[in-house]
Amino acid sequence: MLWIKSLHIVFIASWFAVLFYLPRIFVNLAQIEPVSSAEYQRLIGMAQRLLRFGTILVIPSLGFGLWLWAIYGIGAGQSWFYAKMVVVVLALGYHHACGAILRKFKNTQNTRSQKWFRWFNEVPVLLMLVAVVLVVVKPQF
Repeated sequence: MLWIKSLHIVFIASWFAVLFYLPRIFVNLAQIEPVSSAEYQRLIGMAQRLLRFGTILVIPSLGFGLWLWAIYGIGAGQSWFYAKMVVVVLALGYHHACGAILRKFKNTQNTRSQKWFRWFNEVPVLLMLVAVVLVVVKPQF
């Protein structure tokens, strides 16, 4: 079980690294004029590769988490686990939202400011904080 738990933590941390950095690229993209800018295209390419990598990381992250729950019963029937599942769904929604935002940047349809993206960039930090507290402290509601 400790191997599965370790792999789950590594893949979650890697996925969240993507969720931390991708919106930072959006901040930079929001500061640049997209019209025939090599820098804009370079950042779009970086963001696309990062999003693709993050999407791949989601699969083992969820897989190892499901393994811990289904095979070892970790969290089964406990309120902290259901709260964590809400956080997981929110993180998946955030990941999806990043994909939608990237498409807007790629099509030069972004209307949001770099300041908005700076705030948007804080969401995964809060999600990870809540998830870690739920898993470590295991509060009962």
